Amino acid sequence: MVFAILLILVAAGLFVAARVTEKRSLKLGALGSLLAAALAAVLSCVHVVGAYEVGVPVTFGKVGDPLKSGMHLKLPFTSVTTFSTRPVDLTLEGEDEIEVRSSQGGVMYVELTVKWSVNPESAVDLYRLAGDEEAIQERLVYPDSREIVRNVFAQHTSEEGYASGREEISLEIATAIEERLAPRGITVTNVNLRNVQPSEKLQEQIDRTIQQQQATERAEEEQRTAEAEAERKRIEAEGIAEANRILEESLTDRVLAKLCIDAFAEAAAQNPVYTSPCGDGTGTPVIVDGTGTGD
Repeated sequence: MVFAILLILVAAGLFVAARVTEKRSLKLGALGSLLAAALAAVLSCVHVVGAYEVGVPVTFGKVGDPLKSGMHLKLPFTSVTTFSTRPVDLTLEGEDEIEVRSSQGGVMYVELTVKWSVNPESAVDLYRLAGDEEAIQERLVYPDSREIVRNVFAQHTSEEGYASGREEISLEIATAIEERLAPRGITVTNVNLRNVQPSEKLQEQIDRTIQQQQATERAEEEQRTAEAEAERKRIEAEGIAEANRILEESLTDRVLAKLCIDAFAEAAAQNPVYTSPCGDGTGTPVIVDGTGTGD
């Protein structure tokens, strides 16, 4: 509209100059300027909202109803702020990575991606709250996401944060961000907990803990081995004692005499021998060979 006014002023100047000089070219220039001013004025009353966008009209500070995709007529002095309704990625990494602390005080560094979009029905409220699409991300999505990530990690241990509880923590963060931003007209479609890196100090603590666990496991294994060996020896000793008891009870005088006779008979069958009597059961039976070398 400002351009149209300038063209009108130019046309007026050309018309005055044409009256003074009576030059036809100046009159044509004035007419062309008027036509251009009229075209600019018409175009200033038309606004096209692109696909997957929503517009918020503002006329002299008054915010109007949101404009959907398509062509719209508006007052010449009405400005339209456009918001995209396509999902936008907010990636927190590098300088924007989030420093968090676990419930145990361990420091970790988190990389996160939040995929969000503007709810068309809430475009006017978001305009009043933030101003434009970039401001929505900087003033709402960015600080709220960082705050929620810190709060969720503070409820979990360090080990859960960087290892065992990653999936649960990611779900908690996504749920909390959705619940925080939804009432403001921001739709969160996905939250990706990309990376959790322990700080150097925490990593040293982790390494020490792992070494202690490994040492404990080795000591427990050695203890189990020693106990198993002791149990094996106890069972073996009990078996030997039981065998000796049975053998002692079974070696009666008659059994010993029978063993003595069997030994003499076997020796006589292989070599010429003579024997001493087996005795009355209290002595040791003796076998003497016929060569006279001994007993």
